[in-house]
Amino acid sequence: MNKFFSHIKQILLIQIFIIISFFVYFNANSDESSKNFNSIYIGDDNAPVEIKIYSSLTCPHCANFHLKVVTKIEEKYVKSGKVKIVFIDFPLDIAALNAAKILHCVEKDNQMNILDLIYKKQSKWATGNTIEEINEKLKQITTSSGINPEKIDKCFADEDIENKVLSARIEGRKKYSINSTPTIIINEKKFTGTQSFEDIEKIIKKNI
Repeated sequence: MNKFFSHIKQILLIQIFIIISFFVYFNANSDESSKNFNSIYIGDDNAPVEIKIYSSLTCPHCANFHLKVVTKIEEKYVKSGKVKIVFIDFPLDIAALNAAKILHCVEKDNQMNILDLIYKKQSKWATGNTIEEINEKLKQITTSSGINPEKIDKCFADEDIENKVLSARIEGRKKYSINSTPTIIINEKKFTGTQSFEDIEKIIKKNI
């Protein structure tokens, strides 16, 4: 059974890299497109510390970081105006891409709630025998928050949002050489690997 799921994961990874390669080839303006993409962020635009988080919504390490570290940073430093956090999707598979499409097509004031929900329920939706099965579980979870099921279907089919998510991924890869998630950029300095709240806090204090 583990070999079966490993095979499914490999197929999904191949699919997303085919999509990205196709997109790069046919969209010479990917950088400009991503610049016009409305970022999901919390905090003051004038905060002395900006943290960019590149993550994949199917990545368990990303979920752990979001639920255990980001929430603490938000409570202690975002609300006080010292930190701005920008959430940037770096999907590692088709399931993560589809989740990102939902996230970016809901109303802006509901995006953080949906992001929290997607990570909290990650183990419930992020695996399945087919991408259709995963999509259906993702749909059930997100519609439980009050989103119309027809809207979710439109999100899945929205090629414009898909292109912009992939553009932002490509830009992150080009600008920061990102190849794993989560990757944290603090005031334009890159940090990889497991970062605890204490690790991040030390960096924040040096920059405020």
